[in-house]
Amino acid sequence: MEITQIAPGLRYWTAPHPEWRGATDWPEDVGCVYYEASDAIALIDPLVPEGEGDEFWALLDAAIERSGLPVAVLLTAPWHERSTPVVAERYGATVWVRESSDLLPTGVEVFVPAGSSEGQVAFFLRPPQALVVAEFFMGANGGLRVCPSPALIDKDAFDESLRTLLDLPIECVLVSHGEPVLHDRRRRIAEALGTDG
Repeated sequence: MEITQIAPGLRYWTAPHPEWRGATDWPEDVGCVYYEASDAIALIDPLVPEGEGDEFWALLDAAIERSGLPVAVLLTAPWHERSTPVVAERYGATVWVRESSDLLPTGVEVFVPAGSSEGQVAFFLRPPQALVVAEFFMGANGGLRVCPSPALIDKDAFDESLRTLLDLPIECVLVSHGEPVLHDRRRRIAEALGTDG
């Protein structure tokens, strides 16, 4: 388990995915996010690291207790449930689904890419200006790579919707797969999209 503080109240951790079987298209370690909003702790795509549960729970319990805030679990994709059931039970957390935007913590905005109906989203955390994505961006060679879903219906609509991300004041891109982008984020997004930014 590796935990990185990105900004005050924003942490990114990685853990080995328990169902990884040597896949070549995504790395074993997957990214997860802890974000302390003004009215809730948001845990995005949480995964409890296997074999490090005691240490992980001690750190998370302490952070949540210190904050005094309720917990919300947010998923960037339906298949990113990971440790959601155990986390939700432990903290009495609400679990956000795409149709319930009113349950989002303050400062968390949803980005829904066009051209696909599979349920993948990104979250823009406005105060720290962080974009948290499932799989349409992957970290690659210090930058980002666009990964359209196999369920993509309209590639032009998908590409056009991703270009709107350049209008957001994004400071970092926290990915589920690969290395997060913590510097030159606008240029890295533009490069991935094949635009001048």
